Amino acid sequence: MAILKVIEVLSSSTTSWEDATASAVAEAAKTLKNISSVYVQDMSATVKDGKVDEYRVNLKITFKLAR
Repeated sequence: MAILKVIEVLSSSTTSWEDATASAVAEAAKTLKNISSVYVQDMSATVKDGKVDEYRVNLKITFKLAR
């Protein structure tokens, strides 16, 4: 039986929501092993001078705990 853990992570990017998600997974992978999935729970953006300034994601990362 596998034991999985879910953590909540916030990330941002000036490029896109996809880039913010990929950056969060890459950063989490530096310290977490066995990441199996990511669930984007919420997306938002900040606006400056009538243009999107920053893309933000709130996501949940699931990983398997080592025995």
